[in-house]
Amino acid sequence: MESCLCTRRVLVFLISCLWVGMEVIIGQTENSSVVFVSEEKKRVIDIGALYTVNSAIGRSAGPALVAAIDDVNSDTTILKGAMLNLVLQDTNCSGFLGTVEAMQLLEKKIVAAIGPQSSGIAHVISHFMNELHVPLLSFGATDPTLSSLQYPYFLRTTISDYFQMNAIADVVVYFGWKEVVAVFVDNDYGRNGISALGDALVKKRARISYKAAFSPTASITDLDNLLVKANLLESRVFVVHVNPDSGLNIFAVAKRLGMMGSGYVWIATDWLPCFLDSLETIDSSKNDLIQGVVSLRHYTRESDLKTSFKNKESSKFNSYALYAYDSVWLLAKALDTFLISGENISFSDDPKLQENNGTTLDFTSLRIFDQGEKLLNILTATNFTGLTGEVRFDSDKNLINPAFDILNYGGSGSRRLGYWSNYSGLTIVPPESLYAMPPNNSITSQHLYSAIWPGETTVKPRGWVFPNNGKPLRIAVPYRISYPEFVTKDKGPLGAKGYCIDVFEAAVALLAYAVPHQYILYGDGLRNPSYNDLVNDVAQNKYDASVGDVTITTNRTRIVDFTQPYMESGLVVVAPVRQSKSSPWAFLMPFTWQMWGVTGIFFLLVGAVVWILEHRTNTEFRGSPRQQLITIFWFSFSTMFFSHRENTVSTLGRSVLILWLFVVLIINSSYTASLTSILTVQQLSSRIQGIDTLISSSDPIGIQDGSFAYRYLINELNVAESRLRILKSQDEYLKALEQGPSGGGVAAIVDELPYVELFLASTKCSYSTVGREFTKTGWGFAFQRDSPLSIDLSTAILQLSENGELQRIHDKWLSHEIGCSSQTTAIEDSRLSLKSFWGLFLICAIVCFVSLTVFFCRVFFQYTRYSAEDDSHHNIEQPEEPARPSRRNLRVTSFKDLMDFVDKKEVEIKEMFRRKTEDSSRRHLERSGTDLPSPSS
Repeated sequence: MESCLCTRRVLVFLISCLWVGMEVIIGQTENSSVVFVSEEKKRVIDIGALYTVNSAIGRSAGPALVAAIDDVNSDTTILKGAMLNLVLQDTNCSGFLGTVEAMQLLEKKIVAAIGPQSSGIAHVISHFMNELHVPLLSFGATDPTLSSLQYPYFLRTTISDYFQMNAIADVVVYFGWKEVVAVFVDNDYGRNGISALGDALVKKRARISYKAAFSPTASITDLDNLLVKANLLESRVFVVHVNPDSGLNIFAVAKRLGMMGSGYVWIATDWLPCFLDSLETIDSSKNDLIQGVVSLRHYTRESDLKTSFKNKESSKFNSYALYAYDSVWLLAKALDTFLISGENISFSDDPKLQENNGTTLDFTSLRIFDQGEKLLNILTATNFTGLTGEVRFDSDKNLINPAFDILNYGGSGSRRLGYWSNYSGLTIVPPESLYAMPPNNSITSQHLYSAIWPGETTVKPRGWVFPNNGKPLRIAVPYRISYPEFVTKDKGPLGAKGYCIDVFEAAVALLAYAVPHQYILYGDGLRNPSYNDLVNDVAQNKYDASVGDVTITTNRTRIVDFTQPYMESGLVVVAPVRQSKSSPWAFLMPFTWQMWGVTGIFFLLVGAVVWILEHRTNTEFRGSPRQQLITIFWFSFSTMFFSHRENTVSTLGRSVLILWLFVVLIINSSYTASLTSILTVQQLSSRIQGIDTLISSSDPIGIQDGSFAYRYLINELNVAESRLRILKSQDEYLKALEQGPSGGGVAAIVDELPYVELFLASTKCSYSTVGREFTKTGWGFAFQRDSPLSIDLSTAILQLSENGELQRIHDKWLSHEIGCSSQTTAIEDSRLSLKSFWGLFLICAIVCFVSLTVFFCRVFFQYTRYSAEDDSHHNIEQPEEPARPSRRNLRVTSFKDLMDFVDKKEVEIKEMFRRKTEDSSRRHLERSGTDLPSPSS
């Protein structure tokens, strides 16, 4: 029997061992598999790891994490009495599975998590980390937006793409390119990285001309269609920002389409060296795909520590492995400081997760790391030297001194063109050698070695395609009849002359390349041509460009590209004017009606507030209701002239009055200045006050022949076409205005400001602009869509503006003194609105509110004391009925009693409190004398 029992025990023991062994094996095959068994009597601290095991980054980072854990646990100088236990969750390159794995990881009471490598997953799980106070140290999520204040527990232990995109922008500008085509994967990592690139390029006066985005699951056919479309564009500079594991597909498709030849530029972000460095060998087929490609790689300075790590690792690794290794040591050093300071690791339930609110999901196993904020602060303050160099964070929680290698692939390998750092820009010397020098990011200090470009050429590609078939640009020039100063026919070799022609010729002369062109007159010479037809002909490839007084409008920008405006313009109204007489209501014009209303309300408000504050202490604010109401109104409006006769005696009342008198002083001064300005400026007047009064009338309106204003008035302002009169010359302008509506002329003319200025220069103030300029536009040179010349000429126009040449051309053709200007707008400019004084009124209202609050609090305190003493006195007078509650206590104080108390004088209340205090003291003494024993007893 005993032997049978012994046999059963042995069998149970063997089954238990087998079950434990199976559990260990199963656990090692699941995602949460990497468990490092602690030594005896050592405290185990669990930390998590999130990354995709089977990926270019994961294959390098995984062994690095294991090596770092081994090195930390074997180092006797750190984490004494404790050791790290790494719990791994495989995100499987899936946002959904990555989130699930992160939640499973958080159930295991980890103090921090290392990873993930995916920016999209990092965005999602950072919300969990914020709620549970678990620091997230990511060695691979480079999305710049993760550095926002929205993710306080996210700590990036690698270089943000913000710096990488600034490095690419510097490379683009260094080689003189102005436009790039961005090819990127359409996820958080790709979109936000390219967005940072766009911002960086704009700062360098460059831009992304086209964004070629594709799905993370795009097929080869999708990539083929994408690059075919991108190849139709003029830009030949491509920036590729994709995932490492599938990025070479881009170059495979580009090579098949002939886009890896001469004239093309390919710049890859750090995904390319990340993928290639993780391979044991690079076969020739892959190497052929990247010939001439320029790429960036994280720069890490050489050191004994880095050399030792390389010697220990049997497989190849990329730069992310180094950042993963340093992430473990960063966490270990922070935990060491954390434990030495006497902190304990504890977790508590999250009250927000205790109630499921009707859902079947159970999150109660997720617990808050109580010391998470303390550990996060230690992490951001930790400073040490690791495999990547100095590990230290700036105020934005970015690693200091971000730097990159600039690589150029050619032959069977790569060569370094130089370095980039945010401290010194592009250099050919290691960045750390420049940190001791003053920062210098000037253009002249930027240097790189020469590169080998696609097509095995060392000649720098131009970066865009320009037709080079020997034919000059066909430039349409408006053949104007009116205002020939701007552009018209010329018998000289150019065939055209005018202000617009001189500006274009000066801009072309500033370009770094020759632009052969010929001017073709557009129009019959009998009337001004239609500018809409002119722009349409450029869009339809009848002409390559248009040079003239072409207004930039919304509809036109949809079909052509315009340069930077070289002349500001806008529609104005010209009407006959006459000398005006002063209005009997001119005294109301300095303020708007809103300003008048608010000022009147505040006069009454301040008067009421001062009355309330002074009523109890000042006899001048007391009397019959009628007398007090008159006092409020009189005091309110007499302060306008500082002639109030009532004195203020309370501190609160004086405070309000002093501030209000200051406000009145400002209002009076402003009113006087505004009225003076209006009466001085208002010299001319017109029946038409601006575009609004012109539209509301039924009078005819004059329009210059060929102007866009014709369609603008009809389509945008709903003016009847029958009211519009076409005017072909300046003489017709004068005749139509002189005749007026009753004589077959027009009431006013709507035209662009440059034309109007020339027209008014020939009049003697019989006409003037009325109202404001109601559109803001400009004149530019029109080119076909996506023409690179529009960008280069825009830069040239800005240079003309900066060096003063544009103004000299203007003075040559348009230097006329204008004797008449808009007068009615000066009145509107002189009127003062509420927005100029709302700050004063706000301060005054706050002071009134605070004063009233203090006053009523004091009154309430006095009334409470008054009621309490009254009740006490009533109880003393009825000692024979101690058990019977006082009727006074049961009685609810009426509103009338409170108002009567408030209406009492302050002196009466103080005297009342004094008498009650004396009566109470006397009764207390009398009662004390009765209780004392007699001397005879």
